[in-house]
Amino acid sequence: MILDALLLQLGYNATLVTIGAALLGMAAGVGGTFLFLRKRALVSDAISHATLPGVCVAFIVMAMLGGDGRNLIGLLSGAAASAALGLLCVNWLSTRTRLAEDAAIGAVLSVFFGLGVVLLTVIQTMNAGRQAGLEGFLLGSTAGMLRSDALIIAGSAAITLALVVLLRRPLTLASFDPEFATATGQNVGRTDLAMMGLVLAVTVVGLKIVGLIMIVALLIIPPVTARFWTERTDHVVVISGALGGLSAYIGAALSAALPHFPTGPIIVLVGFGFFTLSLLAAPGRGLASAVIRHRRFQRRVHLRQGLLALAQGQPIYEPLTLRLLRREGWALLDGVATDDGRARAAKALRDETRWQTIRSDPDFEAAAAHYDGLRAIETVLTPDQIEEVDRMIGAPRPVQT
Repeated sequence: MILDALLLQLGYNATLVTIGAALLGMAAGVGGTFLFLRKRALVSDAISHATLPGVCVAFIVMAMLGGDGRNLIGLLSGAAASAALGLLCVNWLSTRTRLAEDAAIGAVLSVFFGLGVVLLTVIQTMNAGRQAGLEGFLLGSTAGMLRSDALIIAGSAAITLALVVLLRRPLTLASFDPEFATATGQNVGRTDLAMMGLVLAVTVVGLKIVGLIMIVALLIIPPVTARFWTERTDHVVVISGALGGLSAYIGAALSAALPHFPTGPIIVLVGFGFFTLSLLAAPGRGLASAVIRHRRFQRRVHLRQGLLALAQGQPIYEPLTLRLLRREGWALLDGVATDDGRARAAKALRDETRWQTIRSDPDFEAAAAHYDGLRAIETVLTPDQIEEVDRMIGAPRPVQT
């Protein structure tokens, strides 16, 4: 059944929800990249928690007017209005008072979410409240979603993704280098406002699928994961969108196959799986790559120190050093240097003397800055410069009077 869900074989509604979730994940991944680059990830948390009172108020108003309190457009409209109010509160507190942005976010997040929980309790006392199903907005749920709801989510996610792609250039410039963006005439304040608007749109659209508690993870985990794989901002945007879409696609498909499990947590766990894989295996930034680099560095240090010991006729007590020298064919079992080992040792000692010479000469200050005890001097100095250093080493020192 899980395979059928992944292959979109569980029916029209399930297919539509899965595709809508994938579009939402792509929009969240791309939009979250700019929050990540601007170091404003917590803003998404405030926006998501600020949606709960709006959902509850919208339900109450629609129920009191005799309508269907579960109308998705009405609920999302209430969520958008409430989230916008919360965002304005954060902006006002951080710009008009002495509160830092993180303190303003914490205040707005807790107050709005507390108000939402109180309103949920009020709704449970209403006649229509017992069938509200608003708890699905907390953790996300696709079970029982109507085709019209799925179409609304899929269409809104596609529009949001298109807007993010359309605005990616000014958003990237403002996120990566706001000073340069200002110097080129770009209004960074308006760009930040547009970024917050896109995050708000992603948050509101994703309430039904991911839930307000988990939507922040869908915004932040993909760009954090993508950062392990590349150094370029445009590549982070693309990889983050792909990872967000794939996480949401797999999570929504699994939720359709396992309807008793909430959708939001499954999507987040799938995204965390990609994050863990990247943390362990990404080239350059992953833990495995770091361990390999450390082992290679350790090997170079042992070989360097072993060669210097051979050149100076010193015994080698470190088993790892002797084992590495033997593996390279530079030493015998008893630690005696081979012919190749003596040549290598003499070269290592000569290079060390060269390095010490240029480090004490102000004329070679730029070259001396590259010294780390392991770097080959030929990669820093030209053959003519090396000959000059050798003449300095062989020349007698002037007599000081």
